[in-house]
Amino acid sequence: MDSTTQKIILEARGGAGGDEAALFAGDLVTMYKRYAERKGWSFFAMDSSPGNLGGYKTFVGQISGAGVYDALKYESGTHRIQRVPETEKSGRVHTSTATIAILPVVEEKEVVIKDSDLEVSFSRAGGPGGQNVNKIESAVRILHKPTGIVVGCREERNQHANRERAMEMLRAKLYEIEQTNRVGNISETRKEQVGTADRSEK
Repeated sequence: MDSTTQKIILEARGGAGGDEAALFAGDLVTMYKRYAERKGWSFFAMDSSPGNLGGYKTFVGQISGAGVYDALKYESGTHRIQRVPETEKSGRVHTSTATIAILPVVEEKEVVIKDSDLEVSFSRAGGPGGQNVNKIESAVRILHKPTGIVVGCREERNQHANRERAMEMLRAKLYEIEQTNRVGNISETRKEQVGTADRSEK
């Protein structure tokens, strides 16, 4: 990966806490968007599922700019907040969670994906109030059959651009799996080499 100009996929999901968790996930997305603006990075919403009272049940976006991955990679994980929700009439403090994933976007040569492993479908990109952003089927959904990973993008106005964004997301997810497996294999090999220092070992 280029250490100066990078792209990352940002995933936010509301966790425990129902509608309040979705609101919290929305707050986190807004925070990252404002931080990106302050850093001079570009922020692009790719796909989302809104919460019942606002915020997001799920949100997927892309942030591009110098050093973006190094700056945000430690944001991955579960975030918690304790506050009195706007929907809470008795004033009780609730604990809500949201999960954040930061995935580096990698080049095509780093992750090989066979066309035969993909199931691609298209649909109309729905806008606010059930309106269509356009009259053609521009929203893209891609299923990677070997892993079951599903990605999608509906924010661009043409099918090709949405497909490219979705493929970047898929490569990022597959790259993360490869890196996790590689680290796991290295750890297992090292454990075999150095042993566990258990008394039963000979």
